[in-house]
Amino acid sequence: MAEDTETGGGRSVTSIERAADVLFLFAESDRPTLGVTEISNALEISKAVVHRILTSLRERDLVLLDEENRRYSLGPAVLRLADAYRDRLDIRLLAGDTMRHLSRLTDETATLSIRSGDHRIYIDKVTPDREVRMDVQLGRPFPLHAGASSKAFLAFLPEEEREDYIARVRLDAMTAQTITDPAVLRRELDQVRQQGFAISMGERQADAASVAAPVFDADGPVAVISVSGPIERFRDRVADTAAAVTEATRELSVRLGHRVAGGR
Repeated sequence: MAEDTETGGGRSVTSIERAADVLFLFAESDRPTLGVTEISNALEISKAVVHRILTSLRERDLVLLDEENRRYSLGPAVLRLADAYRDRLDIRLLAGDTMRHLSRLTDETATLSIRSGDHRIYIDKVTPDREVRMDVQLGRPFPLHAGASSKAFLAFLPEEEREDYIARVRLDAMTAQTITDPAVLRRELDQVRQQGFAISMGERQADAASVAAPVFDADGPVAVISVSGPIERFRDRVADTAAAVTEATRELSVRLGHRVAGGR
C-alpha cells in the first residue's frame, strides 16, 4: 500500500489497516459511490492519505474511479476475493442444492449463515422470483441473540459457550421484538433445542419472519439454514416451513457426518 506519512515507512501496518477501513466503508455504505471528502470525514483521516490509499487500491482493481464525477466505487477484484473465500467454504457448496430446494418449495428466501465469534454471518442466499421478498446482506455480522438464524446457532453451542455469551455480551435490541432479558433468552433457547429449530417474528428486522435450523458435522453446529419472508405472508406457514427446514438440515447434517439419534 501507499506510504503513510504518520508511520514513515513503506507498507506500514497503519497503511494496511486504513486501506481495509476504506474498503469496509464502501461495503457498508448505503451509497454505491463515495468521494474523497466523504471518506476523509467518515474515517477521520486526511484527504491526502485517502487519495494515496485509493490510488493503491485502483492499481489493484479493488476500487474504480468515475473520471467525470471523481467518485469511487468497489472494483472487480473485490469479487475475485469474495469468490475465492466462498469457494473454500465447503458448507456453502454442499448447501447449495438444499437452499434452492427450500426456496422453490416455500417460494421464500433461503439463507446460509456461519458463526464468527459472537456473531453469525450470511454467506449465501437463494431468493424467489416474486415481487415482494426478503433479502439479506452477505458478509454482514449479526449478534447471536437476535433472529432465528442467530438463535439456532446459540441454542446448540456447548452450554459453557452459550452461558458465556449470555453473561458477557450486552443483549442489545435490534427491534422492539428482540429478546434482551437473559432469563427469557435462556427459556427461548431451551425451546429451540427441544424442537430443533428457531422462529423469529420481527426480532432482527421489524417486518421479517423466519425459521432456521442448524447444520451439524461430527463435532457440532457448523452452519444455519433459514427460510424467511414478510411477517404477514409467513405467519400462517411457520409449521410447514419449520418441517421443511428441519428435514433439509437433518439430511445435510448426515452428509457431513453427524449422527442423528432420536433428534438433534
